[in-house]
Amino acid sequence: MLKMRLSMGGTKKRPVYKIVVADSRFPRDGRFIEKLGFFNPLIPKEKKERMDLDVERVKYWLGQGAQPTTRVARLLGENEIMPMPAKGNNPQNKINVFIQSIYFVSRLFSWLSR
Repeated sequence: MLKMRLSMGGTKKRPVYKIVVADSRFPRDGRFIEKLGFFNPLIPKEKKERMDLDVERVKYWLGQGAQPTTRVARLLGENEIMPMPAKGNNPQNKINVFIQSIYFVSRLFSWLSR
């Protein structure tokens, strides 16, 4: 299966990613079929230098059946190349809600026991 994904580069604490098309069996930073662009998460979102994409090649590979990963789909959605993906399940949010509910219940019981 073909995947559009991020391939990591850069140095320690200074990541730079290539947006590539690769077979899903290839390693993350290993062999790829074609480089479609790059993404630098350290640059502010407003700047043009943050990301560069070859839009025609991206559309070609989407037409060939390449599946973007979640992060690449978000990047493509931000550039209006494809629709923005729906927000997924964030387990961290569920943990926070659970902790808040436990805190509320404990405060309620302490108030009722007065």
